[in-house]
Amino acid sequence: MRLSYRPFQNKHANYIKLAPYRGIFKEGVPILTYHKIGEPAETVRMKSLYVRPALFERQLTEFQRAGFQTAKLSHWKSFTNPNRRQFVITFDDGSNSVFQSACSSLHKFGFSAIQYLVADLIGGKNEWDIMNGEVEDSLMGESEVRAWLSAGHEIGSHTLTHARLTRIDPKQAREEIFSSKKKLEDRFGVPIRHFCYPYGNWKQWVRNLVEEAGYETAVTTNAGVCTDITDPFTLPRLNVERSHRTWRTLISRFLPWTL
Repeated sequence: MRLSYRPFQNKHANYIKLAPYRGIFKEGVPILTYHKIGEPAETVRMKSLYVRPALFERQLTEFQRAGFQTAKLSHWKSFTNPNRRQFVITFDDGSNSVFQSACSSLHKFGFSAIQYLVADLIGGKNEWDIMNGEVEDSLMGESEVRAWLSAGHEIGSHTLTHARLTRIDPKQAREEIFSSKKKLEDRFGVPIRHFCYPYGNWKQWVRNLVEEAGYETAVTTNAGVCTDITDPFTLPRLNVERSHRTWRTLISRFLPWTL
């Protein structure tokens, strides 16, 4: 199987605002990737994973004013229809900052999202980052996840431990993929239909395990929008970039046609 989608020349394309993407968003459905919502501390190494709450709300405002609605990943077959004005909001890792700073904005605009959780670290910390020298970040606990679900949002699996699946033994990878699904389903009483490859790392054998486990979709870090999907287990996404206060971004805020 393969995935047909509209790729970007820049494989690491980042999304900040709607204006430069209006044309390509008419051709397919974008899946946006967020991690944390908040202002990073000076000691944070990966500041690009943070999106300021004001920027997040401004992005949602642009989508609403342009007539967009959020779509569910389970409806991926409808993504082939152009000009649907749909987009998908995804959050990786389960950062508590999302629960604290994004829920009210999502509710305000009537948008829904999916949060990919690391099943063994619910209520814990970003252990996979800390071991590499990153600042500690608290993850959503059981009560926050239940409140997230009650608000009409979804959850998916991001493995048990945020493992790099292509770099571990296939038996261990199977455990990460299969057991995370079961643990989340048993704990929260909802079907776990969607999977997210940690670090975007996947190969054909990893993708096959995800399908075998019973998921319906899996998202990658391949940059593009969904147009003609023939493989829902390699869906492309657009990473949402933290806005930097440069002259270019300040000017583009008031003159959007400059970007």
